[in-house]
Amino acid sequence: MMNLAQLSLSAVLLGALIAGPALADPLKDEIAPTGKLRVAIAISPAGGAFWCTKDEAGNYAGVPVDLGKEMAKQLALPVEFVVHQNSGQITDAASKATWDVTFLPQDTERMSKMSFGPVYEVADATYIVKPNSTIVDFRALDQPGVNVAAVMNTTTMRGAMAHLKLAKVTGYQTYDQIFQLLKSSEVDAFALSRDQLNAMAKKIPGTRVLNETFKQTTTAVAVPLNHPMALAFVTKFMDDATSGGVLRRAYDNNGMKDAPIRTK
Repeated sequence: MMNLAQLSLSAVLLGALIAGPALADPLKDEIAPTGKLRVAIAISPAGGAFWCTKDEAGNYAGVPVDLGKEMAKQLALPVEFVVHQNSGQITDAASKATWDVTFLPQDTERMSKMSFGPVYEVADATYIVKPNSTIVDFRALDQPGVNVAAVMNTTTMRGAMAHLKLAKVTGYQTYDQIFQLLKSSEVDAFALSRDQLNAMAKKIPGTRVLNETFKQTTTAVAVPLNHPMALAFVTKFMDDATSGGVLRRAYDNNGMKDAPIRTK
């Protein structure tokens, strides 16, 4: 027969066994180990399906912002946006446990550094040329002495380097930096997605977005490697967001009402 102390210990252990499964949440522990969902985003003057914006009050906007807020809401967690200057910086931070989920262009190199869920955007990559440039197509662009800018360590930069055989491709850290170089004609062209370049062309008179496309970039949700429960959750989240209208609303809320949702 157990004494009083043994009975008390048994009661505590039984209570722990009963309460343990109810209190434990393996998904939240894996996808948000800090207790909040940290969403990695990149900032540019023109938001979109990947890029986000920041206003003077410090508020963020963009499709990834809307999706991150909805994801955190479903997990019943607070959301924190971890700001980067470009997708290359987000990629470099994938192994450093500084973010939990992101939405960014995918390519073979990045697939070795993070796990991707469903694609939700397919964007055409091309070039914008400096004000009053005589360059009208890819053939004229790909010539010795032509300097093309790209955002450092991005899938678009790697695509431009593979595409151009004679022109020089140089990487820069920020969209804003390249914007100023293009505006002052210190570079001949800038490689980026067509929607971003069309927005840029409105701000720099005399520039021209070339009609051809050198690469299609696919944007998808992603989590760090070896997070199987997180990957399963974000995959279902994006499938539901696409079929249930959440993604469409995110597009519409961020100036993309005319943009079709393009998935692979």
